[in-house]
Amino acid sequence: MKKISISLLSALLIFASCENDTLDGDSEFSVNEDAATFAEIGSLTIGGEAAAEISAYDETTKRLFTVNNSGTNQIDVVDLADPSSPKKLAVISLTSYNGASNSVATFNGSLAVALESTTDKQANGKVVVFKTSDYSLIKEVTVGALPDMVTYSPDGKFIMTANEGEPNDDYTKDPNGSISIIDVANNYSVTTLDFTGFSSQVTALKAKGFRISHPTNNFAADIEPEYVTISADSKTAWVSLQENNGVAKVDLTTKTITGIFPLGYKDFNTTANGIDISDKDGSIVFNPWKLKGVYMPDAITSYTVNGVAYFVTANEGDAREYKGNTDIIRLKSANLDAVAFPNAAALKADAMMGRLNLISTLGDTDNDGDLDELFSYGARSFTIWNGTTGSLVFDSHNDLDKRANDMGLYDDTRSDDKGSEPEAVVVAKMGDKQILFVGLERADAVVIYDVTNPAAPQYLQTIKTGDAPEGLLFIPASKSPTKRSLLVVSSEGDGTVKIFQPNLK
Repeated sequence: MKKISISLLSALLIFASCENDTLDGDSEFSVNEDAATFAEIGSLTIGGEAAAEISAYDETTKRLFTVNNSGTNQIDVVDLADPSSPKKLAVISLTSYNGASNSVATFNGSLAVALESTTDKQANGKVVVFKTSDYSLIKEVTVGALPDMVTYSPDGKFIMTANEGEPNDDYTKDPNGSISIIDVANNYSVTTLDFTGFSSQVTALKAKGFRISHPTNNFAADIEPEYVTISADSKTAWVSLQENNGVAKVDLTTKTITGIFPLGYKDFNTTANGIDISDKDGSIVFNPWKLKGVYMPDAITSYTVNGVAYFVTANEGDAREYKGNTDIIRLKSANLDAVAFPNAAALKADAMMGRLNLISTLGDTDNDGDLDELFSYGARSFTIWNGTTGSLVFDSHNDLDKRANDMGLYDDTRSDDKGSEPEAVVVAKMGDKQILFVGLERADAVVIYDVTNPAAPQYLQTIKTGDAPEGLLFIPASKSPTKRSLLVVSSEGDGTVKIFQPNLK
């Protein structure tokens, strides 16, 4: 008897289990899957460290395109026709484009690659667009400095980049952070927006937790866009400004930045927010501490419930560590206010708070040279925010670290820094549920939640990934080669791409 291929068998099972095998209004057919049962079905190692940062899937060719910066700068092309046995097909060399790839995105047979300049990191970058079928060049477009992330709008009309605009080490060159909007139908014409027009709002923004830490208080240069998410109707985008602790809102119809949401601070001095704060205390205990976390989100995703838009942030945190501007200090080396911290000597012990990395430029409320409040990098959580107002709807408290610890995956050597370090987030529709996937860079795990009710997410599952998951990619059942939902996790620590699939109910 001939073997039935996994793809064919999966398709037959889907046909038998579909609640409705026709397309709905979102071009998705309904598959009765259990979002709490994702399991690894395939894996491929494409290189060493930095070999698998971000991946994008093209349904027209059933190929995966993965950033590979472990050696020669290139995009690795992977055959995903059978996700249980992914195979490397080809390489798209980027050497001739004089750029280092940071991100990839696909839409309907086209692949967009974000490239930072390799000759001058502070110079403008570019987006290079290829055909996914034969890898031939479609267009090369100049964007802002250091495009760190690229994405297509859901309708494919726009390509957007978050241009981080990092300074050089001595801060003699610091380009403005910016956002580029590429109009695909209009011969890939580009509009690049910076934040100069918001500089007059700096005082009000700072009062709500927005950060400007440029040595000369250069507002536009200090802004560092990190990640972009676009609404399902392709009309609105939200852009994380990681080092600034904010999110920008963009109107794609008018191609304008319409506002900045400062994200404020998280109070770690509550039982629900308790964290393990030392890598030298010989234990993992989640306790309250007199400390605030600065959200500083990396990845950002969005979804809509009952007509209300929400965006979700992975609150990683990030220090500025340059020769010309450094804002990180160990607590034991900090000058603490004697009134605010009468037990400062005890707190500075390694087994207490001494090892904790603090933001040195925050907390001196009376400008007398010592710290009256303590602020650390990141919030060790994911947060759901209202997309219209920017108000906080839900924060996961310390659940990510505790879930990782329950699985034996919590890395105590990172307790003094950012804990499990939430790096990546993506929300996906599965049946009538909105499912959130959160990648934990230091726990090598993805934690899964049902966020259909944004105010009360429900934990579903934790899955082990490769080393340092950087990119999460959800492939809906309607676009999947197996006609089952797939989660693709790209891990930059060990260069692996892993594919996970849920069970049918």
